[in-house]
Amino acid sequence: MFVKTGDKVKVIAGKDKGKEGTVLSVNAKTNRIVVKGVNKIKKHEKPSQANANGGVVQKEGSIHASNVKVIAKKEDNNK
Repeated sequence: MFVKTGDKVKVIAGKDKGKEGTVLSVNAKTNRIVVKGVNKIKKHEKPSQANANGGVVQKEGSIHASNVKVIAKKEDNNK
């Protein structure tokens, strides 16, 4: 896959076209990625120990990797 976690990407297709963000996670099996600040979805959560009140939470949803282009690669510190 051409995108890795930490890369800066720009969305080139879909409802968030033109937005930029960093890649938070990559799923190579389904070819989908999660980009910070892009494709916000609302999820209803039940009360739990971590979230005592529950309620509606906004988080990033995944988008297909073909809908983004890489602007800047993450610098490797291992070299």
